[in-house]
Amino acid sequence: MSYGADISRANPTCFLFVIDQSGSMDERMETGRSKAEFVADVLNKTLVQVITRCTRSEGVRNYFDMGVIAYGGSGVLPGFKGQLSSGFLHPLAAIEAAPLRVEERRKKVDDGAGGLVEQSVKFPVWFEPVNSGGTPMCDALRKAAEVLVAWCDSHPDSYPPTVIHVTDGQSTDGDPSQIAEALKQISTNDGACLLFNLHIDTAEGGAIIFPSSETALPDAHSRMLFRMSSNFPPHLIDAARSKGYDVNSESRFFGYKAGIEGIADFFNIGTQASNLR
Repeated sequence: MSYGADISRANPTCFLFVIDQSGSMDERMETGRSKAEFVADVLNKTLVQVITRCTRSEGVRNYFDMGVIAYGGSGVLPGFKGQLSSGFLHPLAAIEAAPLRVEERRKKVDDGAGGLVEQSVKFPVWFEPVNSGGTPMCDALRKAAEVLVAWCDSHPDSYPPTVIHVTDGQSTDGDPSQIAEALKQISTNDGACLLFNLHIDTAEGGAIIFPSSETALPDAHSRMLFRMSSNFPPHLIDAARSKGYDVNSESRFFGYKAGIEGIADFFNIGTQASNLR
């Protein structure tokens, strides 16, 4: 399959984020923020970046349907709240129009003289950090498959959906590998769904990002997540290489024990799109 379909308002593609919100996501990263807080910030920033790329003089073009499945102690739920809580996927313009709130954040910017100054910036928030309970990964991936079967049936000629799954632990409701394989069989005429898996950690060092084999992976859990992950689609290889990653067509879109930089890169590269029309 080609993964070469044009992405247009008539034939959009889909990004579905599946986010672990289990109790262990309260662990602190190097910045002092919890894993849940950092992932939420990266996801919200990613939404801003995608919206910016799709904004034209007439407004936001619906090149993408996007959504979040959150899973943890409360079960499997839509990750968006407020006006967007009624479903798992929404057109991009609807997301742009309905943040939960807009916060004032401080950002360091170039002062034009070789230094940095702090500047106040607007930061829309759609997805909030939560951490409680277990890790019902199987139920979450099963829900993702259910959502994407319906989406692909409605968009047979579109570039296939991309699932970006973020977790910090092991499934507490069974083996997710068979469900992941079934999810990767869901397809449009342009190809099968892509499943990208990111395991995150608070410890410095030891990250393995975009491996082409499971040889260097340390345990059965990491090797399972590797096998659950899709190979790189052709247009994302250059995007990863531009950030210094040594990837090829055999590389899996998978990260293990990713820290701050790895998490940000994973989201950024995974949501790149070519052939926007």
